[in-house]
Amino acid sequence: MANEMQGKTVLISGATNGIGLVTARELAKMGAEVVVVGRSKAKTEETVRKILTVSGHQQVHGLVADLSLMSEVRRVAQEFNQRFPRLDVLINNAGAMFAERRETAEGNEMTLALNHLNYFLLTHLLLDKLKSSTPARIVSVSSDAHRTLPLKLDDLQSRKNYGMGGLGAYSQSKLMNVMFTYELARRLRGTGATANVLHPGFVATGFARNNGGLMSLVMKAISVFAISPQEGAKTSIYLASSPEVEGVSGKYFEKCKAVPSLPAAYDEAAQRQLWTISEQLVGLTAAV
Repeated sequence: MANEMQGKTVLISGATNGIGLVTARELAKMGAEVVVVGRSKAKTEETVRKILTVSGHQQVHGLVADLSLMSEVRRVAQEFNQRFPRLDVLINNAGAMFAERRETAEGNEMTLALNHLNYFLLTHLLLDKLKSSTPARIVSVSSDAHRTLPLKLDDLQSRKNYGMGGLGAYSQSKLMNVMFTYELARRLRGTGATANVLHPGFVATGFARNNGGLMSLVMKAISVFAISPQEGAKTSIYLASSPEVEGVSGKYFEKCKAVPSLPAAYDEAAQRQLWTISEQLVGLTAAV
């Protein structure tokens, strides 16, 4: 397994715990130069130290950003582009669920901002680097929660209905991950860059514990049925590194196999509409 990723540069967001940390660690052990993005400076530095200890090489770096803010996404993308000459794999992994609706300082609903707009904008800002490093891969972590409801394009900000203690907004954001990936893969045809999306499984991490109260207790209780972060990271690692998926694009993966997503996710008109609205929300005018 060692040296499988030698010479490759990987950027992974939300990499200070859970499946993000495991994915970053294992890819570093394969020889990749790994750049982890975390919100906390202290946790990001600690993560870099942990990975350095087990990976056996010095090519592990940390970048700090609150990816729920598009200004921070732009800053961290600019920092990466200035510091690193190539990007072989981008893993969009950061995400969270919020029990109550709240908005970022930029006016976006928090779940939408962190779970979707972050993926959308970060990918766009790193796309030139990815295209110049081909064959390159974009891997986005979604969830089978995307199967809950069809996308409400008229209420992406969840102003009309936040839904089920945040689960509604979370499910919508995970469906956006899938639809974004399908549209992105279509736009990347012929470039040498691929885009795939995955369900990691129900993983035992600190997910949703940020909410405290009842939700934290519920998540703690049902975590006895969860798989380990090591198991949950397998599909992310597979999509980032395996020669079996070289050239494969526009697929939804679970347990390292391509499986069908929610049928509504394949609606190309809805994908294009989501893309256009997302461009407006993050302040982009030029399409891929």
